[in-house]
This record gives sequence, structure tokens and C-alpha cells, in this order.
Amino acid sequence: MKIIRVFAGDDGESHFEEVPFAEMQGIVDRVGPGDINVNRREAPNFSDYHQAPRRQYVVNLEGIAEFECADGSKVQLEPGDILVAEDLSGHGHIARSPFAGMRTSLAVPLAEPN
Repeated sequence: MKIIRVFAGDDGESHFEEVPFAEMQGIVDRVGPGDINVNRREAPNFSDYHQAPRRQYVVNLEGIAEFECADGSKVQLEPGDILVAEDLSGHGHIARSPFAGMRTSLAVPLAEPN
């Protein structure tokens, strides 16, 4: 299982960092206001540069998700992997599901960090 955080750096670009499993409990304990969403989309699909719509973590349930930052770095998430989306400003990231089939994910809102 991979846990990847995407965040906006001081340079205005989004960046990835791995989150150790031991830190995930602290993330899930700060559930924020808003709906928990189940998203299901036919793949392949592509979403050009965008910011996260809110602080949230997204659990990939089905299919392969790929995310890319402006520096060309990419991460692929398989079922069970988690993206902690916190790039609410700046250039944002690309999201795609490159392979045919369905992609299903669960998005849980996060409160502001303490």
C-alpha cells in the first residue's frame, strides 16, 4: 500500500511526498466537514492541471490512477493506495486513468492541519 501526499510548494508548483503508514492515523483522525464521496468513472480518462477541490484523502478502490506534477514526476496508485490531496493553490496536478475499465475511489474531506 502506498500513501502519497500532493501539496503546493513555495514555488507555486505541486509536489509529491510519501507518507509513512505510521502517520496515516493522524491524517484520518482529522476528518473535516463535507460529504464523503464515492466516485466511479469509465477509463481511460484525463483531467488537465487542476488543484485539489478541498483537503481530502482519496482511497483508490478499483483501477489504476496516475497523477503528474509540472516537474514531470508521476505516481501510479493501485487499489488500496491513498492520495492525500492538499495542493489547494498553485499550478495543480494532472490526473488520469490510463487503462480501460472502471476507476472507483472514495474521497474523504480533511480538516485543516493543527
